[in-house]
Amino acid sequence: MSLIVQKFGGTSVGTVERIQAVAHRVIQTRNAGHDVVVVVSAMGKSTDVLVDMAKQITAEPPAREMDMLLTTGEQVSIALLSMALQAEGQSAVSMTGWQAGITTEDVHTKARIVQIDPATMQDALAAGNVVIVAGFQGITEDGQITTLGRGGSDTTAVALAGALKADLCEIYTDVDGVYTADPRIVSSARKLTTISHDEMLELATLGAGVLHPRAVECAKQHGVPLVVRSSFGYEEGTRVQEEVDMEQGLIISGIAHDKNVAKITVADMPMQVDTMSKLFTTLADEHINVDVIIQSSYEADTTNVSFSVSGDEVKRTLQILLREKEHLHFGYAVAEEELAKVSIVGAGMITNPGVAAQMFRCLADAGIEIKMVSTSEIKVSCVVPLEQMENAVRSLHTSFGLDVVERAVVHSAQ
Repeated sequence: MSLIVQKFGGTSVGTVERIQAVAHRVIQTRNAGHDVVVVVSAMGKSTDVLVDMAKQITAEPPAREMDMLLTTGEQVSIALLSMALQAEGQSAVSMTGWQAGITTEDVHTKARIVQIDPATMQDALAAGNVVIVAGFQGITEDGQITTLGRGGSDTTAVALAGALKADLCEIYTDVDGVYTADPRIVSSARKLTTISHDEMLELATLGAGVLHPRAVECAKQHGVPLVVRSSFGYEEGTRVQEEVDMEQGLIISGIAHDKNVAKITVADMPMQVDTMSKLFTTLADEHINVDVIIQSSYEADTTNVSFSVSGDEVKRTLQILLREKEHLHFGYAVAEEELAKVSIVGAGMITNPGVAAQMFRCLADAGIEIKMVSTSEIKVSCVVPLEQMENAVRSLHTSFGLDVVERAVVHSAQ
């Protein structure tokens, strides 16, 4: 009997009726002769509601207590789905992340999975149960509850599939696959039949919300067969695999965007060999993820360094810099917010020169200001004003020949 891991996101379990629909789909998979492990997110917007409540109490909720709070959302989902399955005559058991044997590093709000002991899940499967696991959460070796960061349920599902040696991991979401751009912004976006791990990893890292970056990374490392499909229909989804042929000869596979970006400039730093090392080691030690980096020098003995961070990290980053100002020897630090990052991704860029030039020309023709640029072998990213982001995405999608006539179908939470 084969084993399938199925993950359902917040929209898919947003109401009791949708939870019952998920239960029917799971039972169909079980009746087809498969063992099933299900990973679920919190219902609908419940995580946002919990975050809002915490921020009504304090502007800076303690990270440990946020993990304690947010993990309750997934526990509601697993219990209700287990009840729905049992009401239909299917044996099922719900498990929190720690009950499922998920151990994480000792970092709150964005921990990484260290190991998984699948014994408890295997015993439950052997007894004929569908196992339902709360996504997004785990526990440290000393018993502290942790979360994996927003979207971490994808990572949970793929990691469980790897630990259980599952035959397939299906990620169910509110769109029926991976599209060339967010269909909410580009109605003419096309669905990809297949996409490579590397391209999907770039798209996910750069803001494509259909998969969590760590889930893609985990799938590649552990050879987990991965399919993204809709929980609202039975259409074929998108298969994420090691290598794929460029679909229809496209150089660019997709356009990604991230609307939560800020630029921080650290000015008048000493022009020394270890300046960059000291600055970014300081930020790394505080778990600040830095993306695009630009260094500019106007004086012989000083330099300015600009870099982008998540908009959620601006205040904390500036606090860290201020605290370490004497150690880093800079003049001042400023932040520019209300920015976005728009990226083109495609393996075809490796063998096709002029892709970056076409991107810059497209944005210039659309009157879009480019504030920062970052490149790799298969992507080019530009930081632009937030108000110009959607225009940039649509313009690039058209420029690189990704438009189709048919409109994508997207299911919104009710």
